[in-house]
Amino acid sequence: MTAILTVTMNPSIDVSTSTGKVVPVRKLRCTNARRDPGGGGINVARVVKRLGGDCRALYPAGGATGRLLHRLLDQEGIASIPIDVAADTRESFTILDEGNGDQYRFVLPGAPLSAQEWQACLDRVAALADPADYIVASGSLPPAVPDDFYARLARIAASIGARIVLDTSGPALAAALEEGVHLVKPNLRELRDLTGLPLDREGEWAQAAAELVRTGKADIVALTLGDQGALLVSRDSHLRAPAVPVSIVSAVGAGDSFLAGLAWRLSAGAGLEDAFRYAVAAGTAALFTAGTELARKGDIDRLYHEVTLNRPPKPNRAGM
Repeated sequence: MTAILTVTMNPSIDVSTSTGKVVPVRKLRCTNARRDPGGGGINVARVVKRLGGDCRALYPAGGATGRLLHRLLDQEGIASIPIDVAADTRESFTILDEGNGDQYRFVLPGAPLSAQEWQACLDRVAALADPADYIVASGSLPPAVPDDFYARLARIAASIGARIVLDTSGPALAAALEEGVHLVKPNLRELRDLTGLPLDREGEWAQAAAELVRTGKADIVALTLGDQGALLVSRDSHLRAPAVPVSIVSAVGAGDSFLAGLAWRLSAGAGLEDAFRYAVAAGTAALFTAGTELARKGDIDRLYHEVTLNRPPKPNRAGM
């Protein structure tokens, strides 16, 4: 079996550049643009490949930008499973203001997929001759794709003996958790939206994550907390990692890099503690790179030894 299959329903070409100062009305002369393949699962696949993992990427692709996406992934040595669709693959833009270091991110919507197109993505996963051990479904759903798409994917994963890892938000996240997933990676805002709770204190974060595990919605919850680090909760583990102090160049792709480190180590048979440590190192390493470049292996390997793991008492169910 292939170790990891990523599924990215709303992929993009990520364009990054910089200009002297971002101001309205005036033409802004930019530096040469960098173009990278993007979208949640695509970014995960790119980092897994850099770490030496076995990974394939499945995604809908259309038009000239879809062909460019396939070509860019080929250049990185990532095995693609493109699903032909009618609409052009979207683009997104990241602009760095060189004067103050501020970063502006413009995320364009994906074009709607027809029922035949999104169903073709599910059918392709179900029909794989060489199924994956882990299916990483990451990113938003484009218009016209039903909210229960990832729930349907979770059922397919179960039928072919794969473990599904999910990183999405809103109704798509809620629907998939009702079906049940192996691992879910929300950030704090997504967990608040999911639970409808303010979750102002750290103990409440852990309780909310533990409740997802207790009710069978996820075997593992990996909660990313930005500059406060991350938290991992399973039935047998409660791990807390403070953020590693670093100078931030760009936060683009930090969550995707975190998920890639976690999935890569789990697919290699590592324990949760080791996988979580790699995840935090990978998410931190992404902060060193400009634009949409993502984490580099050398930075991840170095930071792995700087990650501190704490083991707080297991959360109870009080107030949940």
